This record gives sequence, C-alpha cells and structure tokens, in this order.
Amino acid sequence: MRSDHGMKEHRMTRSLSARSAIASLGDRYIRRRCQQDFDSQRFTRTNERPIEYAYVFQQLNALQPRTVLDVGSGVSALPSLLSTCGFVVTATDNVRDYWPPGMLNRHWHTVDDDIRASKLPGPFDAVLCVSTLEHIREHDAAMRQMLRLMRPGGHLILTIPYHETTYHPNVYESPEAAYGADLPYPAQSFSRAELDGWLASEPTYSAKLVNQEYWQCFTGDLWTFGELVRPPRRAAGPQDRHQLTCLTIQRGA
Repeated sequence: MRSDHGMKEHRMTRSLSARSAIASLGDRYIRRRCQQDFDSQRFTRTNERPIEYAYVFQQLNALQPRTVLDVGSGVSALPSLLSTCGFVVTATDNVRDYWPPGMLNRHWHTVDDDIRASKLPGPFDAVLCVSTLEHIREHDAAMRQMLRLMRPGGHLILTIPYHETTYHPNVYESPEAAYGADLPYPAQSFSRAELDGWLASEPTYSAKLVNQEYWQCFTGDLWTFGELVRPPRRAAGPQDRHQLTCLTIQRGA
C-alpha cells in the first residue's frame, strides 16, 4: 500500500505536470497571436500616439511617481512599458460594457472598471488617460473619479482632441470628418470651457493646470477635419491652429 507521503508526492507531481502543460499551451497561444499580429501588419498612416506617448513619458520622467493608474488601457502595451520604466502600474478599462466579448490585453493585466463610477481604491501618484476621455459621454463623472483616485499633490496626464473655443459632441458625425463615421463610439472635441469646468467641479481637490501643449494634426479646425498634417506640428499656443492637446493637472496637496 502506498504511504500517505508517497500519495502526496504523486499528487504534487501530477499538479506540477498539469500546470506545466497549461503554461506551455498558453505560451504557444501567445506566440501564435504575436505572429499573427506581425504577419498582418499593413501601413495605412501614422497616428497621434507618438505625440501622446512622448508627452506621457516626458511628464513621468519629470514627476517621478511611484504608482501609476492607466485609464482606458484597451489592448495597448503602454502599461507594460510603464512597468519596464520602474513604475508600479494598474491598468483599467470598461471591458464588460465597452469592448467586444473576448477582449484581452496580452501585454498587461487589465482591471475591468468603469471610470465613471470607479471601484478602485487608490490613491495613485499619477493617473494617465490617453485618447480615452473623448469616448466617454459622461466626461465630467470620469474626471471627478480620476481626481479622486489621485493622492494629494498627484498628477493627471491627459490627452484629448481639443479646440480652444469650440466643443463638439462627436466629430465623427460631422461631414467634415476624414474618418470615423462607421465607428460605434463618439469622439468629442473638448474646449477651454470643459477644461475649466473639470478643474472647478470638485473644489475640495484644488486641481490646477500645470502644463499644456497644443498640436496640429489636421488642416481643419477640429479633430479629423481636413487633411492630415505629416509630421504633426506643435502649435505655438492656443491662438495657433490645433486639434489635440496634451496636459497635466495637479491635485492640491
């Protein structure tokens, strides 16, 4: 009769073998998907991510936070890159309500959370929201939650379609839009009025704008309007033509 000790060893061996087989299968799946991504590459156009990511890393390098929340990570590798830089990263997205079933970020674990009514505990030294807020109709609620999730003195780094004086609820619906009419989500273009409203919405947070850049990516007045400008041009200021802004908001200490 096999001893209890022998039976325990046998069960442990079987468990290790099962875990090893599952890990091997998972690795094969990831390699296959990465190969598919590589093989399916076709150049269409560059987008605004080089501008936005450059701004994000420039700000993070200057601010040196420890903990970072990335809102709207989707399938992006940005959270993984942030971790490579040494930050402790939490990635989040409204997976259940926004993305098709089966969405998976293969680069980093993504918490399913609705930023409009976030259940994340926080606080975080820095919150990132890259090309995400424009797709959230209830942008005021999302901004309040992001401010709440920052520690006092923390920073929100935000990139959005922007025009200094004109708000548009969905540029994709405009006949002037170069693309986006077939997309199921809106793309708002914000203005100074919305930005001022976000800063004033929660006076207890004493939020203030500490940095802002303006970029021209199109020849028209608003995001996607007109022809692409390649390479994009950094505008001299709000009086210069622009359709994108990158900005940093600090919560009061």
